[in-house]
Parts: sequence; C-alpha cells; structure tokens
Amino acid sequence: MHFERSRRDFILQSSLVAALSAGVIRSGWSQTSSGVEAETAFGRVRGTEARGIKVFKGIPYGASTAGKNRFMPPLNPSAWTGVRDALDYGARAPQQQPRARGAADEQGATPGQVESEDCLLLNVWTPGIADGRKRPVIMWCHGGGFNTGSGAAPVNDGTNLGLRGDIVTVTTNHRLNVLGYTYLGEIGGHDFEQSAALGVLDLVQALKWIRDNIERFGGDPGNVTIIGQSGGAQKVSTLLTMPSAKGLFHRAVVMSGAALQLLERDAAARVTRELMAELGLAKPTIADLQSVPVDRLMGAYFATVAKLNAQRLGRGFAPAVDGTAITQHPFHPAASRVSPDVPVIFSHTSGEATFRADERLFTLDEAGMRNELRARVGDKVDPLVALYRKLYPGSTPADLYFLIASDHQYGGGTMKAVERRSAPGFAPAYLYYWTWQSPLEGGKYRAQHTIDIAFAFDNVRASRLTSGAPDAQALADQVSEAFIAFFRTGDPNTPKSKLPAWPRFDAASRPTMVFSRTPALRNDPVREQRLAMWDALGLAG
Repeated sequence: MHFERSRRDFILQSSLVAALSAGVIRSGWSQTSSGVEAETAFGRVRGTEARGIKVFKGIPYGASTAGKNRFMPPLNPSAWTGVRDALDYGARAPQQQPRARGAADEQGATPGQVESEDCLLLNVWTPGIADGRKRPVIMWCHGGGFNTGSGAAPVNDGTNLGLRGDIVTVTTNHRLNVLGYTYLGEIGGHDFEQSAALGVLDLVQALKWIRDNIERFGGDPGNVTIIGQSGGAQKVSTLLTMPSAKGLFHRAVVMSGAALQLLERDAAARVTRELMAELGLAKPTIADLQSVPVDRLMGAYFATVAKLNAQRLGRGFAPAVDGTAITQHPFHPAASRVSPDVPVIFSHTSGEATFRADERLFTLDEAGMRNELRARVGDKVDPLVALYRKLYPGSTPADLYFLIASDHQYGGGTMKAVERRSAPGFAPAYLYYWTWQSPLEGGKYRAQHTIDIAFAFDNVRASRLTSGAPDAQALADQVSEAFIAFFRTGDPNTPKSKLPAWPRFDAASRPTMVFSRTPALRNDPVREQRLAMWDALGLAG
C-alpha cells in the first residue's frame, strides 16, 4: 500500500511539474498538486496526466447494481460533492469462482483486482479537457465473452491513440454472466423482460454518459465509435440491433466476434430454470434473488454452466432476443436495420483458435486432429481436412486443426455477417483478414485471436504477442492510422496509413484488406475455405 501511494504521488507530482513548465492554463479543468480535474454531470473528478494525455480511471457512469438494483436496468450514479479521485481502475464485475479470485485475466483483469456489483465504471484518456475541441471518441467493449474481463487491459490504454490521432478513448466495466444475462421474465413478469440484456444495457448507459459528459473531456458526442474484440465484438453486434442504443454511436468495429444470432427467449428461460434448481429455489421471487449473497449466486452460476456443457444443452447467460431491449438478431437471417447508417469494420484472423488453446492441441497427430475437428464439424471433417491440406501444403496436423477451427469459430460467421451488412440500404462495411503471425515462442501462436488489438491501439509494446517483434511497430503505424481515419470519418482510407485503397465491401467482389507483413487488398482471399466452412456451418446461400 505504501509503495502504491508513493508511486501515485510521483506520477501526480511529475504531471504537475510538466504542466507548470508548459504554462498550462485552461478553463474547465485544473492542474493541482493532486492532478488534473474535470467536471461530470455527477461531480468533479481528479485524474493524472502522462505525456500530455489526461487519464481518469474508475469514473461511475451508473449506480451500484447490488441489492434492490440487482437484475434491474442501470440507474444514474448518485452525485457527489468535492472532488472524487479517478486515479485507479475500479472494481470489475463479479466473474471468478469465489475461491479462485485473484487470478490474472488476459481480457483486462489484473491479479488481485477487486470484484464488486458496484462495477459500472469507465476510464477516459484524452488529449484535452474542455478546450473547445471536438475529438473523435471510441468506446471499447472488452472481451471475455459475456462472462469475464474488464476495461483495464494495458493493450487498451488510450495514450498512443490520443497522441497519434487526437482521439478520446473510453473503456468500460459492465455486468457479466449471471448478473448481466439471466432471463427473469418468467419469474418477475413484464418488468423483467429485459433482464437477459442488462450487461449490454449497461453499455447503453455508458453511451449516454458519453453523450452527456464527453464534451467536458474534449470529445465529440456526435462522433462516437463502438469497438470490441471477441466478446466485445459480440457486444458491438448486439448494440447494433438495440433501439435504445440508436443514435448514441456513429461507427462500429467488430473484431473477431460477429454475433450472427443471440439466444432465443425460450432457451434463456430454460437456463434460468437450471440456475434456480442449483440455488434450491422452487418458487423464487425477485426479492429472493436480490438478497442471495453474491458468492452463492456465482457458485450456482458456475455449477449451471458446468451442467450445460456436460449435457451439451447449449450456451447460456448471454443476451437474448426479448422483443424489447433486443428486438432481433444482429445478422440473422439478415442484418438488423436498427442502425443502418453506421459504417462497420469487420475482421477475423487466420489463427484465432490458438487463443487459450489446451497445450495438447499444439502437438496433435493425424488421428487426434481428426477427432478434435469431428467434435466441431461432424461428418464434414474429411472434406475439410482434404481442402485445407491442399490450400496449405506442408501443414502439420496441428496447423490444420487451428486453421479449420479458426474459420469454424470466427471466420465463417464474420464473412457472412459482413456480406449481410453490405446489403443495399446500409452504410459502408469493410472487412480485413489478419495473417501476420506473432514470433512468440517460435511462432507457436500464429495469428492468434486478440493479436490485432495491439495494432489498432498502437500498443504493440504492451502485448506479449507483439513486444519485441521487429516488424510490429511498422505495421502498427499503418493499422492504427487506418483505424484513426475510420474513427474520424467512417472510412479507413487515409494517405497516412500507406495502405492500398480499401473499398467498401460488396458481396460480388468481396474486397478484403489482408494484414500480413506487407498488407494487400485482395478480393475474396479465402474463397474455397469460405464456401466449405459455410457449408459446414449451414450458412450456404
């Protein structure tokens, strides 16, 4: 604790010296011995400054979700008097088994990070406070499925985007798993029809906070991009089909996680019945559920998930189409037309499936590879293996497994989503395919799921996949400039990126930016595997 306080004081004092040396005096914010300050609609906050970027962490955008607020739509936070410290990341949503807390998480949690139902918090990086500038704003939706993660990952630090592109970055924490996505319409009636969408309703609440407050932080509420990867991409997909989110954002980025379909209400209700059985509640009331200790609730959640997995009953604790908060699936059977005027970038990588892969998968033999794939694609395994072996000669069984599993889990759905979103009447959609491979451990992880985040944020030194890679920064220069252009205008084309012209996607030519050591624009670059995977996934036609 003493070390942390000393470190914080050093940062604040260094920021003060830098500001005084520069003669910084601006209306609407102040630099004091305690750091930089800014106003919000709920009270004043104190942050820090580093390299000219003002940073505020742990700002409340909603009230605590504990007690009577559990399983309820988000509410505004209570106003405070004086100046509230916004110096450290706040609590993340409950997400770990009660006896396992304190573990590190690659999607934004740090060892020992506090978990709490008082988790509706956001973080802001900005080049200026109330300076009359209207900078593009991005809101990062963290990954970890709908179950884990937080907005505290170093790779999502907004400093470099602020310095390179004059961008305001916001990252968020929001409700997850059982607390964010339990359907209670059968138990509580109409008032709880939206309970399977609370986690994404929290994100709508964060977007409202941005609308009402971001000008004070130098941002433009009329130019907001929602961006996410993996589970974050699924959240962005969901926001695209939510009437309550319409007009609160103006561009979207869906990185490796386009959600074609969400849960149906009946499936969500079945999962809730399993949860109630684990809790031992035969005729539960909302009051019962709001008073259950959070550790007991989390224990029942993990037991329910284990049962669903063991019996192959499908997924649960994810957004459901409830007819109110979420009126239709994001990209099925066609793209939702709730926010048709929003340009969207979609992406997938060639090595998605190495992410958190069991170590045995890296040394699969032929029989093991086929057995693993059979669990995914059934009787399609033989033609798929034959095709990918032809397309990638010299590949090991492990190589083939990861290529096919990556397309099955992410690539096939992404390519269908962008096709549907590029239909007439929509703003431009763009597609990129990531093939640049990490050199970590001799290239073991290929073009792993999450690899492109560091390039988009210009944070390649912060990621274990890219730190030390000799060509990573040069590629990050190109990728981040394209993202910045998209954040600014809705079009990723800019001379600063030194990329080939990147046209909007259309289903006939399927133009795709391929990010490799030498990025190139190619039409339908994985045509044969796309068609084969669509057949395996039932997406043909």
